[in-house]
Amino acid sequence: MRYRSVFVLVCFLALLPGLSGAQSSEKETAAVAAAEKWLSTVDGGNYEQSWREAAEYFKNAVSKDKWVQSLTAGRNPLGKILSRNVSRTSCNTSLPGAPDGEYVVIQFQSSFENKAAATETVTPMKEKDGGWRVSGYFIQ
Repeated sequence: MRYRSVFVLVCFLALLPGLSGAQSSEKETAAVAAAEKWLSTVDGGNYEQSWREAAEYFKNAVSKDKWVQSLTAGRNPLGKILSRNVSRTSCNTSLPGAPDGEYVVIQFQSSFENKAAATETVTPMKEKDGGWRVSGYFIQ
């Protein structure tokens, strides 16, 4: 359970009020592409790599070892991903417990081998180099 709490701590962005329907802005398109690429790394079981590819904010919040332990405990029991579709996106410049910046909160409706219906919330943030990298991940 200790690892689950670390998992939840890093993934502070479960369901934020005010999420709007998916829009097709350039910002959201870039953020969704970054989230999907990162999720494919997670789906492949490459948890260390997912940590390395995450936002600096994320890496400063949790060590690589704790992330791997937390993700192993939270994701492995679900089995392989069967489907995943964007259901909502929301652009934000301020989020609870996070520094001000550019964020896109993305909700995916997902199905796994051992969990037919799940909501994955992935939050890429725009970093100083202009790239979008994941700063939060939560499965419900």
